[in-house]
Amino acid sequence: MSKNVLIAGATGDTGRAAVRESLALGLNVRAMVRKQDARSDALKAQGAEIVIGDLNDINSIRSAMQGMDAGYFVWPVADGLITATVNFAQAANEAGLKYIVNLSQRSADRESTSNSCRDTYISEQVFNWSGVPVIHLRPTYFLEWLLYPWSLPYLQAGVLRIPAGKGRHSPIAADDQGRAIASLLKDPRDYLGQIVPLSGPVEMDHEQMARELSEALGRPIVYQDLPIAEYIDSLGQMGVPQYVLQHFTGAMADYQHGHMSGADNNVELITGKRSMTVGEFARLHADRLNGK
Repeated sequence: MSKNVLIAGATGDTGRAAVRESLALGLNVRAMVRKQDARSDALKAQGAEIVIGDLNDINSIRSAMQGMDAGYFVWPVADGLITATVNFAQAANEAGLKYIVNLSQRSADRESTSNSCRDTYISEQVFNWSGVPVIHLRPTYFLEWLLYPWSLPYLQAGVLRIPAGKGRHSPIAADDQGRAIASLLKDPRDYLGQIVPLSGPVEMDHEQMARELSEALGRPIVYQDLPIAEYIDSLGQMGVPQYVLQHFTGAMADYQHGHMSGADNNVELITGKRSMTVGEFARLHADRLNGK
């Protein structure tokens, strides 16, 4: 019998990928969304059941979990993570979910100056207390961030602009996270109760990243390091929310001090297929990255 799984945040980067990959694995997918729109219609067309729910409303979550075997939790870099976690964990306990897959972040740290990093650490502890078995996934920085409004215009002009210093990480695509999420929803195997890092296949600094982007896109991309305060000020002028600005201020300092370094092959171990490289991601999104 196929498992019934609830995917929260189903219209987000990892949510969409998790829905698609879970359906491909034969799971019965219930996609929880804030509202019905073109994005939810696209998920329905793929075969997902759509339910309206809000992670700030425990009763809507409890209703969405009715009859589910497992659930996926994700929250954006925004205020409210602790409340959303408590609601999801309590609803999962009431509904009798067998386990939860929680998308945490690599930089979860109670000592960080980033509110988001600290909240993410506490969120993991709340799930651990809930009594529902949980897998914590800790991805490193998403490759999709290259496509975000504060990065894309600069990349289109040939500049990889970020205050990363000499820090290193192994960037990962949301699609690869979606495959790992779906595989764990189908079969948590020996991962229950564990923190599982998720990385791309190669650790690199941003000089190396710029070179790989240059090769993939067929034009020069240069890395522009700059002071964190200057970078944050420019993001604020673009309208990036204050909570995100505060997070970036702390997270980039952590990054420069090696908090995101390292690589792993956990995506391949979980799914049987390695995660994509920076170059592969760039070629996949070459039209947008080249401004076409």
